Amino acid sequence: MKLYVGNMPFSMSEGDLRQLFEEHGSVDSVSVITDRDTGRPRGFAFVEMPDDEAARTAMASLDNKMIEGRNLKVNEARPRENRNRGGGGGGGGYNRNRW
Repeated sequence: MKLYVGNMPFSMSEGDLRQLFEEHGSVDSVSVITDRDTGRPRGFAFVEMPDDEAARTAMASLDNKMIEGRNLKVNEARPRENRNRGGGGGGGGYNRNRW
């Protein structure tokens, strides 16, 4: 199960997050999301756990857990929405007002 972890302290590393979730079961992967321009953490991450029951236990235990003055938000990750929804809007007007 893939979990979304939000409202993380910016100082929290992938290792810190892995250790926190491994208290509840095996962890396949941890991915702290960083800003593509600065490389700095954006305050959220994804954690994948192979055992759904362990993931649910981790979610219940860690949601709203206070870490470094911030309440973690942990829930099941939703599929990413396609940013290129629909067609491209109006356009250019190359032949506009040509009679």
